[in-house]
Amino acid sequence: MKNILVTGGAGFIGSNFVRYLLSLSDCDECKVINLDNLTYAGNKGSLADMLDNERHIFIKGDIRDRELLAALFERYCIDTVVNFAAETHVDRSIEEPTAFFKTNVMGTQSLLEAAKNFWKIEPENKYSICYKPGVRFVQISTDEVYGALGAKGKFTEESPLAPNSPYSASKAGADLAVRAYFETFGLPVNITRCSNNYGQYQHFEKLIPLLITNCIANKSLPVYGDGQQVRDWLHVLDHCSAIVSVLKNGKPGEIYNIGGGAERENIDVVKMILAHLGKPESLIRYVADRPGHDRRYAIDFTKIERELGWRPVRNFEEGLAETVKWHLGRA
Repeated sequence: MKNILVTGGAGFIGSNFVRYLLSLSDCDECKVINLDNLTYAGNKGSLADMLDNERHIFIKGDIRDRELLAALFERYCIDTVVNFAAETHVDRSIEEPTAFFKTNVMGTQSLLEAAKNFWKIEPENKYSICYKPGVRFVQISTDEVYGALGAKGKFTEESPLAPNSPYSASKAGADLAVRAYFETFGLPVNITRCSNNYGQYQHFEKLIPLLITNCIANKSLPVYGDGQQVRDWLHVLDHCSAIVSVLKNGKPGEIYNIGGGAERENIDVVKMILAHLGKPESLIRYVADRPGHDRRYAIDFTKIERELGWRPVRNFEEGLAETVKWHLGRA
């Protein structure tokens, strides 16, 4: 793990991952090639403190550009890919589903093909499954590919895929492409599926930053439906540490669920933010629920804990307070 291609590295989780990776003492010789198309979800400002780091190379580009990918693999001798690049906002996927399938499915397939072609020891031999030593492709996915849960139970890696939105369907399609490249071509891959992330640099359209920024500005806080949708919250830096564990010790071909162990109803999160900022609950405004809105997600992360020794370390209440404080510092 020396020359790491991080796609979508100007996004929320991607930029935190780049920063986290470059801070690790056992990665002090790693070089990060950060490819991001800087769409609405990407913000180069999230990388401001890393743009002068000689071990971080930022490139604006699209993961569907096969010529660009081939050139990057060749120029930087890429040995690791961590694919964060994706259209990610469910509401936007309802308005414009085609863009989600183009980027999330076809973009992922372009990355897989570039990795296969560069890493394969005998690229002209279609039956060969031998690759350069130490290479790894990690696909960053979501628990939303599993659909919705009832009041009890948790998603495991064996849960069937049952996506309910164009976004989650496109991510499920990408996951299946990754699986196919492992089964057919022997490409050393892993898939990680995480619960809802929160923390610094998250896009303002997402629930927690939207609530915090509206609350600071004394604007109404929109809550879908009755607000009783349940999500498992994972701090972004816990997510980053889990991905590194998979990169270092994950078994090729395996899927690892990454959860925060912090299930909360959306309305409870809203009220916590109001309390942190000393604002009245009269700011809450209930709005019509969105189509295909899953009622509950919950992740069973027993597998990654058992096999790789990872578990989240950040308490949700403390992490949320820290996130509110960070937003106040930027207001």
